[in-house]
Amino acid sequence: MKRVLIVATNGFEQSELMQPKQMLEEAGAETIVASLEDGEIKGWEDGDWGESVPVDLTIDEVSVGDYHALLLPGGQMNPDILRMEESVINLIKEFDNAGKPIAAICHAPWLLIEADLVDGKTVTGWPSIRTDLENAGGEVIDARVAVDGNIITSRNPNDVPAFTEALMDATTISSEADRVLENA
Repeated sequence: MKRVLIVATNGFEQSELMQPKQMLEEAGAETIVASLEDGEIKGWEDGDWGESVPVDLTIDEVSVGDYHALLLPGGQMNPDILRMEESVINLIKEFDNAGKPIAAICHAPWLLIEADLVDGKTVTGWPSIRTDLENAGGEVIDARVAVDGNIITSRNPNDVPAFTEALMDATTISSEADRVLENA
């Protein structure tokens, strides 16, 4: 079973965590939510606080070797808080050094900038961070999904299905699920 680590904190965009999590689990993957502290983290939806999600592990409890991919949901608050945390940036760098897929949507590519992973990559993101991505050396495109090596980026909640499919393709989650269904 493929395991996908989701790193988020309070203020994550509700749909950008919940929908990929559900799609991944329906495809047969295990998802684990890691955050800065134990307990729950609260989403942001339509200009107000949304649902809470239980935290499975804190960032310092994560071992990159236990996971096949990293998912970074957006929202404005969530990645802005996380990009100031050295432990989070180091974790993202570890996933990259291991060559594992890193999927960042909306404002989450800010985390990729902080981890020095954008230079020379084709990327996309929320319109207000595109200048930041360009300034970090990224080749910015306006597309539902940009895949460059192990880096997967997307623009907004409307892109979640394509974003999640790209992550599943990168980790062969969808093809494994298909084999399970064929053999059932």
